[in-house]
Order: sequence, then C-alpha cells, then structure tokens
Amino acid sequence: MNESCEGSIISIRDLYKRFDRQEVLTGTDLDIDSGESLVILGRSGCGKSVLLKHITGLIRPDHGSILFEGEDITKFNRQKLFDMRMHFGMLFQGAALFDSMTVGENVGLPLVKHGHKSEEETREIVLEKLRLVGLTDVYDSYPAALSGGMKKRVGLARAVVMEPQVVLYDEPTTGLDPIMADVINTMIRDLQNELDITSVVVTHDINSAYRVGDRITMLHEGKIIYSGTPEEIRETDNEIVRQFIEGRAEGPVRVV
Repeated sequence: MNESCEGSIISIRDLYKRFDRQEVLTGTDLDIDSGESLVILGRSGCGKSVLLKHITGLIRPDHGSILFEGEDITKFNRQKLFDMRMHFGMLFQGAALFDSMTVGENVGLPLVKHGHKSEEETREIVLEKLRLVGLTDVYDSYPAALSGGMKKRVGLARAVVMEPQVVLYDEPTTGLDPIMADVINTMIRDLQNELDITSVVVTHDINSAYRVGDRITMLHEGKIIYSGTPEEIRETDNEIVRQFIEGRAEGPVRVV
C-alpha cells in the first residue's frame, strides 16, 4: 500500500491526461485533506471536470497516481473501483435526475442499487436527506414539476444518501440566480458540517468559491498553480489568479 500525505484522504501526483492532441492535465499535483471543503477554480474547459472523473476512476490517467486513503486507485480492477465509489457522492452540473422517476425514487436509487435496506428503511433515509435540503414535500413529485434550484437540491440529497466520505460537486451553481446559488452554497457547507464529509467543489464562480471553500486551488494549463485560503487568494500577487478572480480580459492569460 502506498502512503498519502498525512491528513490527506486523496493525494494526486504527477497526473497527465491527453485526448488525441489536446493535453488536459500536464503534471497535476493535489492533496485533499479529510474533512475539508476544497474548491478547484479554473476557466471553462481547463480540465476541472476531467480531474473529478479521475478522482472517481471514471477516467484513467496516461501517467501519475491517485491515492484514496493511501491506495492508488489507478491500479484498481473494475470490482475494486466499484467498491471505492461507494465512498463517493457526486452532484452533477444538471442534477442528472431521471424524468420518469419521482423525487423519492431518484434520491433513493443508490440505496436500491447498492444498499440492503427494506422499502420502509429506504423511504425514511430518503426523507431524512430531503429534509436536509428542505424538500420533504416533493417526495412524490416528478422532476418536470421542479425549478432548477429544486432539482439541484434533489441532486444534492441523492449525492449524500449513501452517507459518503467524499462529495464531489461539478459546477453546483451553474444556471442558478444569485439567491438560489447562495442557498446551494449554504447547503454544501451545512452538509459538510452535519455529515462530516470531505467536499471537492469544481467551479469558475469566484463568489461560490469564497462561500464554500476552506481552501481554494486554481487549475491552469493542466497544473495546480495556486493553493490558499479564501483570505489568501484575495490578497495574492499571482497575476494569473488575480486576472481570474477580478474577471479581467487583460493579463497574462491569453483570451482566444
């Protein structure tokens, strides 16, 4: 067994990935501490979502290692990857709900597929997770009847229904108005504290990053070029980071 850095639940070392001629990850190094809320910032298309898929083993790297609790998942076989993913939850950009299923069925799907709970136990767990996101009254509703913000909250309930160690959030506030975005940010924080989970939040929304992050990193040209607290990133003199957080077209990052 390999050893991750002390306190890190996930350690990524020298990660490379390319698709055809496009280099996406070019030596990414990152440690994620147990219990923290880590934000990964970066421009659209910079590889943030690709990095998340590597963490769960959905994509295998061309080179490098990804340690989860000290074991290199890049060496896992299919069954071991399946077992590892039981420790992860994920909130997708579009919530990824099944239109033909009720809210209760959507949230309870991981329990039905992977759990050993009775129908009544599953219902109680689902209602509890819906309570955490303030949506117990939509248990029997279908996704078509929900607003965009409500769908995100249902997706959030499903992400934590198995009580995972780590929850990954892929652009959780995309498509939401500022008020609903703040509701989602608050829930991410509340669930982290209430369920004692590690949160990894991919976003290009700097306001969300400040709200949910204990630590903020920035992915640029396939590498992590910055890591610090929200207070530190506000004061950084890194010109690439400053250009991004200030939303300026002028700067070292070439806009094409």
